[in-house]
Amino acid sequence: MLILFDQATPVPIRPYLEGHTVRTAFQLGWHKLRNGELLTAAEKAGFDLFLTTDKNLRYQQDLTGRRIAIVVLGRQQWPELRPYMQRVVEAVNAASPGSYTEVEIPSNKIQS
Repeated sequence: MLILFDQATPVPIRPYLEGHTVRTAFQLGWHKLRNGELLTAAEKAGFDLFLTTDKNLRYQQDLTGRRIAIVVLGRQQWPELRPYMQRVVEAVNAASPGSYTEVEIPSNKIQS
């Protein structure tokens, strides 16, 4: 699967996605594109999945008719995300064209 990492997606995730090809928006010079433009560019370039931390994406964009799968991470900080990498890998591996999945990551902060 060809995967595009959005700007804030932690790059240390890459080695966990064995068997997939990963590119970043920055690598491709797409880091200044807005989400709608970025999704369109990714689809035209043949990406299968867009990995992002933008929880508002589905409210900001009309995702109807999109061919690219979207996986949204519940946290963007690597230390908080790392213990839950199995959830991320499972969501990526289960994604299908046009699907939208949010990976919940519990907060590590102690509530007082």
